[in-house]
Amino acid sequence: MEGIVDLHHDIMFFLFIICIFVLYLLVRVSTLFHESRNGVVNKIVHGKVIEIVWTITPSFVLAIIAVPSLALLYSMDEVIDPALTLKAIGHQ
Repeated sequence: MEGIVDLHHDIMFFLFIICIFVLYLLVRVSTLFHESRNGVVNKIVHGKVIEIVWTITPSFVLAIIAVPSLALLYSMDEVIDPALTLKAIGHQ
């Protein structure tokens, strides 16, 4: 259970950082690239490189999250042989 809680806290920390970064980018793009101020399309905003980076980055983040998650999942699947087995029989 401690491993599950630690994994949850780690994932929530990185999720919070990613959300703050995306919110910052959204506000920055909304304020800087308004049509009335900047009518010319910029290569930084509309380019193949930014599209590739924006697509591949989440897959790396998911892979980084998957490694400790799968390790925790496999450690929870461990079967321990019991020292004592109790059999309860009921009659009606």
